[in-house]
Amino acid sequence: MKGYTSANIRNVALLGHGGCGKTTFIEQALKTTGAITKTGKVEDGNTVSDYDKLEIEKGYSINTSIVPVEWKGSKINFIDTPGYYDFVGEVNAALRAAGAAVILVDAGAGIQVGTELAWKECERYNMPRFIVINKRDKDEFDFYKTFDELKARFGASLIPLSWPLSAEIDDDLKEAIASSDDELMEKYFNGEDFTDEEIRKGMVEGISAGEIVPVCSSAFHIGEGVEGLLDLLVQYVPTPLQHGAYKGFNAQNEPVEVASVTDAPLSAFVFKTIVDPFVGKISIMKVITGKLETGATVYNERADKDERINKLFFLRGKEQVELNYAEAGDICAVSKLQYTQSGDTLSDKANLIRYMPLEYPKPTYFIAIEAKKKDDEEKVSLGLARLREEDPSFSIERNAETHQTLLGGQGDIQLNVILEKLKDRFGVEVNTVPIKIAYRETIKGNSDVQGKHKKQTGGAGQYGDVHIRFSPSTQDFEFSEEIFGGAIPKNYIPAVEKGLRECMDKGPLAGCKVQGVKAVLYDGSYHEVDSNEVSFKIAAALAFKKGIKEADPVLLEPIMKLDIYIPDEYMGDVMGDLNKRRGKILGMEPADEGMQKLVATVPQAETFDYTLALRQMTQGRGSFEIEFANYKEVPKAIAQKIIEKHAEEEGE
Repeated sequence: MKGYTSANIRNVALLGHGGCGKTTFIEQALKTTGAITKTGKVEDGNTVSDYDKLEIEKGYSINTSIVPVEWKGSKINFIDTPGYYDFVGEVNAALRAAGAAVILVDAGAGIQVGTELAWKECERYNMPRFIVINKRDKDEFDFYKTFDELKARFGASLIPLSWPLSAEIDDDLKEAIASSDDELMEKYFNGEDFTDEEIRKGMVEGISAGEIVPVCSSAFHIGEGVEGLLDLLVQYVPTPLQHGAYKGFNAQNEPVEVASVTDAPLSAFVFKTIVDPFVGKISIMKVITGKLETGATVYNERADKDERINKLFFLRGKEQVELNYAEAGDICAVSKLQYTQSGDTLSDKANLIRYMPLEYPKPTYFIAIEAKKKDDEEKVSLGLARLREEDPSFSIERNAETHQTLLGGQGDIQLNVILEKLKDRFGVEVNTVPIKIAYRETIKGNSDVQGKHKKQTGGAGQYGDVHIRFSPSTQDFEFSEEIFGGAIPKNYIPAVEKGLRECMDKGPLAGCKVQGVKAVLYDGSYHEVDSNEVSFKIAAALAFKKGIKEADPVLLEPIMKLDIYIPDEYMGDVMGDLNKRRGKILGMEPADEGMQKLVATVPQAETFDYTLALRQMTQGRGSFEIEFANYKEVPKAIAQKIIEKHAEEEGE
């Protein structure tokens, strides 16, 4: 593949619900342009863009892949994205590299969850977009019925388009083009036709501003509409040089805006990483300014390290096409960069810039895992860390209280894929185990107890005696002393406090961390020979266990705050489900795009499957954000079961 100048490059993300035809379009575009002689099929596992072993097995896209297509002197870098919501992080990353998006809609299914997600993400990134109603050969195909549904959902900027355009264009399109320019508006009001150049100029400006969203139809699986769409994209997608300014920060950490031009120092943004145990790491990047050349040394500001570009290439699915340089606006790949991660900026050290980092949704679905073989724990940890380089949208957390490893993501599909990759690429397997809740223990009442430790073993003995009052506190732990007359020497008092603090890690009810306790040491006794710090630590521990049990101890559970976004028609079902989950509704208010925002608190124990439940209740249209709110007392019946289970595990 020859090198292309910035003016002849287009970067286009393919978006839409799973099964709408994104991967099929790529195959037909490659065949139409002569890059391949025979199209592959998703169901046969032989397509260019779905080349990952798991994608072939599952029959749907998991990873973003880059497929450049050469058409009429231009190169269109297609960025094929997964259609399932679990992989929304891939969509976000793809849109950071794209100059426009094509949203595919299945003619038979109409507007689906993936359609809405694609539109929402395009709105978020102010992305110029096209809509293609695909599979028009279906019996139920009705262009204007689907178009009207799309327009009702997404707004008046949608314009039906027949290709090729001429001066005899639709009135709605003519008006939309006229609104992009005062002179064109005057011609429109005077009833004059636009020239082809005026149509092109008005279309580019209208599409770039989001005021025109062309809607056309196709049947890609039988090759219909492929050339027309390629023509549309070459004609009307903004070139990298027409892209809006990129926001970032300079060496002084001051905000800057940079235009994409070739005649400037190098800067490139890494939006995707591929990790392969055999090939190594591949960093996929968009060159923003200047030229990226083989053999160059570039600077990674985040890592504060230089990186050498040893091998530069284009990707076409898994195929690597080596090249000497890539110009501003192009998408290329570099292998075996040591320090670079997704979201990093590579630049000229003397002209440092750092572009805005990648954004990923916070995980809402969690599972607990443990290595099947004890000896594999380190391999599991290293494998997950490598996979997170490839997909930073999932989280790995080691809970210090429950001693469990938690994986977090957007849903079960994403996390299952991660575990399958872990097995396939790194040869280690894990078990999914029930998530343990980090319950806490506290007291609601007061107690006054003695803790006495006395041990005689022939030689020097052990003796410690403390009297401590326990009461509730707003702090995690408070300690004070009211010793008079030398009942306990001052040098032993820190040992008493230390003994109590150590006990706070494991309460007497269910072995949970204790909080909200005040302890006052007010009396005690000691032995001149047998007393020591260890004895007073043990005495304090005895007092703690006795004192907590006598001060009306209770279990506390973590409560989560949920901001839930749903269409109004699902409000009743969602509220009913929250009640079943012991939830408390705090309020509701209108949200963007006709959604309702429901704010609620729910015990953490009731939230682990909420991602899946909410999708089922709302046909995939609901979403939520979750964060820790506070701890509250566990209802007695539930608390009793937790305490009994702990006693059983401890063999009591």
